[in-house]
Amino acid sequence: MRLAEALIERKNIKDSIDSLGKRLERVAKVQEGDAPSENPMELLKVIEAKLKELESIIVKINKTNLSASLQDGKTLMEAIARRDILALKRSILENLAREATPSRDRFTRTEIKFIPTVNVGNIRKEADRAAKEYRELDAEIQAKNWEVKLIE
Repeated sequence: MRLAEALIERKNIKDSIDSLGKRLERVAKVQEGDAPSENPMELLKVIEAKLKELESIIVKINKTNLSASLQDGKTLMEAIARRDILALKRSILENLAREATPSRDRFTRTEIKFIPTVNVGNIRKEADRAAKEYRELDAEIQAKNWEVKLIE
């Protein structure tokens, strides 16, 4: 199995667990005299099995991410951490630029005027650089995911 396939499987297992959890919540209590539409204890058993399956695949994915390397020599784990940081940086910079952009909601000259404390243009350029680096790194990670075999 390729790493990318394992990542898809991990998502499917998580979605299944979420769905089972919602079903379990719906049968957690019933009106007195009624029976639940599903046996909650049976649902818990299925969830427990899915959780074990999820844990197993996460371990395999993490082992693979630690051993597989990109062209620059960084492991997939390091590249994923860098990608996450770039996404966070971009988000922070975009929020800063949005908040620092003066609004046009003054109606008279006597109303309070707000001015930015940062250069919004420069902040947006830096956010764009982070976004570009993120996209490039993400493409490299995704390509590698389809090349690498999952460590069992």
